[in-house]
Amino acid sequence: MLENATFSAPSDWLQIKTIDIHTGGEPLRVILEGFPELKGNSVLDYRRYCKENHDDLRTALMFEPRGHADMYGCILVPPNDEEGDFGILFLHNEGYSTMCGHAIIAISTLAAQMEWFDVSEGENVLKIDAPCGRVISYVNVVNNEVESVRFHCVPSFVVGLDRKINVKGLGEITYDLAYGGAFYAYVDLHKNNLGLNLSPESYQDLIAEGMAIKHAVVQQDSEVLHPFENDLSFLYGTIFIDGSSKEDIDSKNVCIFAEGEVDRCPTGSGVSGRMAIHWARKELELNQTMAIESITGSIFKGSVVSEQDYGPFKAVVPQVEGTAHITGMHTFFIDPKDPMKKGFILR
Repeated sequence: MLENATFSAPSDWLQIKTIDIHTGGEPLRVILEGFPELKGNSVLDYRRYCKENHDDLRTALMFEPRGHADMYGCILVPPNDEEGDFGILFLHNEGYSTMCGHAIIAISTLAAQMEWFDVSEGENVLKIDAPCGRVISYVNVVNNEVESVRFHCVPSFVVGLDRKINVKGLGEITYDLAYGGAFYAYVDLHKNNLGLNLSPESYQDLIAEGMAIKHAVVQQDSEVLHPFENDLSFLYGTIFIDGSSKEDIDSKNVCIFAEGEVDRCPTGSGVSGRMAIHWARKELELNQTMAIESITGSIFKGSVVSEQDYGPFKAVVPQVEGTAHITGMHTFFIDPKDPMKKGFILR
């Protein structure tokens, strides 16, 4: 036995406390204490302030040696108005995303397990303000345990179906452009002969080709524009779509987002955009459920719960359901004399 297993950090070291949790294998580092106060009057304000003033702490907590190239995190902030329960900012290797479904499922699960609200048996409703807008989360509690979480995303819409783009080294690519809280280029492998499969063995090829497609769309497609918020008008990633070998699964997708991150789960905002695509193609009926598998084999269930006008678009409100699990608690120290205190990435 060690006589002393407790470390007391010097007073000039920053200490940041977190809880780590995963949704379908995709991590979420929830920052609880120690992060500087963010100033503003809305979630988008807090996002801008964090980006402009504390981006070194994002890299310190997401990058190595505390994280890794595919790490993901969040900061809880005040909601946009009194009706909201809390706001949330999303962090990753490139910056600050506008929507993250796996984080919504994870933080809703954690909020119930930490009793941040009055938890009751059955369905519990949380109103969460993300940068893209308000997301309604439904936490299903059975015998005092969180059995699953489903959420209603912000209005999701299709910008264009079966678009064509030339990608260096890959040739002509057919893709759908859609928004599910973030914009994605959806590439169906049945329509594109890329020689890929959506297995872990194709991990590096998926990153390379996903990023090549993302960069080509950014350069050649001028319609990645949110109808109301300029801060939301950027392409977040590429989502590859294929069939699943499992009889009870409708489809499989893998999302390559930010700076080459590979989503371990089926991607909640990506599934939201897919619901808009399937609805536009008349491949889904109201409340009809699709089961979508990730690269790790984890499953999200997606459906369309309503349709509405959203600026110039015919949008849908998607529902996405999944489960999350806590993996640990951490107190991270940032030594001001550490030459690698801001973190680094090797892939």
